[in-house]
Amino acid sequence: MKLITFAVPCYNSESYMERCIDSLLIAGDDAEIIIINDGSSDSTSIIAHRYEKMYPDRIRAVDKINGGHGSGVNKGIELAQGKYFKVVDSDDWLDKNALKKFMRSLRFWENIGITLDLIICNYIYDHIYEPEHSHKTSYKNIFKPGKLSSWKDMGLFLPSQYLIMHALYFRTEILKNAGVMLPEHMFYVDNIFACQPLHLVDKICYLDIDLYHYFIGREDQSVNESVHMKRIDQQIYITEYILKNVDMRACRSISRKLELYQLRFLSIMMTICNVYLLKIGTVEALDKRCVLWNEVKKYDPNIYYYLRGMTLSGLTMLPGSIGRKIAVYGYDIAQKLVSFN
Repeated sequence: MKLITFAVPCYNSESYMERCIDSLLIAGDDAEIIIINDGSSDSTSIIAHRYEKMYPDRIRAVDKINGGHGSGVNKGIELAQGKYFKVVDSDDWLDKNALKKFMRSLRFWENIGITLDLIICNYIYDHIYEPEHSHKTSYKNIFKPGKLSSWKDMGLFLPSQYLIMHALYFRTEILKNAGVMLPEHMFYVDNIFACQPLHLVDKICYLDIDLYHYFIGREDQSVNESVHMKRIDQQIYITEYILKNVDMRACRSISRKLELYQLRFLSIMMTICNVYLLKIGTVEALDKRCVLWNEVKKYDPNIYYYLRGMTLSGLTMLPGSIGRKIAVYGYDIAQKLVSFN
């Protein structure tokens, strides 16, 4: 068995996928790389199969009909033979020196018989066109670096800090047991991946290494504000999916800290929906905001009242036009400070 599977979903990625794949090859023979061509119309498939021929024992190229990013991740989980699993988007890459350290840790744990459920590492927001806005997210205030931990050991998250796909390296079996099956033809599915399996995680280790480089700044990226506003219905769908598919009771039975974290994550999702609907500003958009909150209340009144309290999402529901302006202004300030899109 390989120690880790790197799944690389690709769609029309010919101009940047080689940087990604080359960075993963540093992991050596203990890693498998699955390049998933999601129905591309450019030379993505040709490049993927060229790598497969060059490294037949380490790389698999898979062609499939287009189903979106989530479909590519699903295929990666289905085919994964590694003990651990990592999604690396085709326009992103892993730091080569950090990856060597990461692989040494995997080999060390394997040699002494330790199996982890989740490994957490730092990630870098790389604003290629505005390098002054690049910044790192670490978790030194959440977990003790290099120590075996559980959710009960978790510290307090900063307002701008939460666990996202780029930071997470799951044991493959955890993802399969959690039934992670991301919606097809849908953006923002990485949020589901980042929270749905957490209630099955027991053994955690945080490595204080700057491993994942998240390329950001392209105009067509899903996190770009104008693109996000056009796809607001998908953001709402993913938020409702998390509401109904993250097992809050299971989280509570494991640790109150984990339950509160999941509620905080849902609050962030609600905040994004609320703010972008306010930015759109039409009567239809404001109606969608009310429908979304009613959906939360109908599903679980306790979650509704928690989110409407002193949470980020609650603060986006300040009454009147002045309240709406404060919500949007506060979000814009946070965006400039954190530079998350």
